Amino acid sequence: MELGRDLVDAVNRDWRTAPVRPQVRAALGFIETLVTDPDRLGAPDVAAAAAAGVDRAALEQAVWVCVTFTMITRLADAFGWAIPSAEDFAASARMLLKRGYVL
Repeated sequence: MELGRDLVDAVNRDWRTAPVRPQVRAALGFIETLVTDPDRLGAPDVAAAAAAGVDRAALEQAVWVCVTFTMITRLADAFGWAIPSAEDFAASARMLLKRGYVL
């Protein structure tokens, strides 16, 4: 599978079957529980991610990215913010690829 758009499409279809590393799959599972059933999230979920090779710093970073996007989405819905154009998304992606997610 070609890296890039094909991989993103595969993850969007079903992250459980997408060709990603076990660490990524474990982090995505953790994030899914965080978003869909936060009351169920607990120490066993952290332990499962760690058993798959996700270190604490990586898991914390994934949580921060998730929380940030979730907050932005909820604010955008509440305030009716416009969705950026494809060109704007592409420019943001180039910046993130160059700079990364830095808190």
